[in-house]
Amino acid sequence: MANSFSRFSTAVAEYSGKPVTFVIAVATIALWAIAGPFFGFSETWQLIINTGTTIVTFLMVFVLQNSQNRDGTALQAKLDELILTSGAENRFIGIEKLDDGELKRLSEILKEHAANEDDKALHRKITEAAGRQTKRAGAR
Repeated sequence: MANSFSRFSTAVAEYSGKPVTFVIAVATIALWAIAGPFFGFSETWQLIINTGTTIVTFLMVFVLQNSQNRDGTALQAKLDELILTSGAENRFIGIEKLDDGELKRLSEILKEHAANEDDKALHRKITEAAGRQTKRAGAR
């Protein structure tokens, strides 16, 4: 079931981002607007578009969130692989689990040192900073 929903949400997310889908949505709204005078701009006429757009929006939230979660997880796995196979600091794996303040501080440390240090000193300081951040996160 989960695998079929993932395939479905990926296909819907891909299709919903295409220009033809936007054109279909605009055409639907145009047809609805043109039909207004024939229905006397009644409450039923208004209810049709309100109900339709609400249902589509509600369902798309879940479909697109599933697709975004999968993309984020895949991207994180790729980044972890790059860190593991390069000279980058392995302690950076998992830093996405740090809180916002810790991530901001780590980013500030990296920016400060990148502007002022040579590669070896920067690598040493990154190692130290990442070690401190991951120890704090693990202590929680």
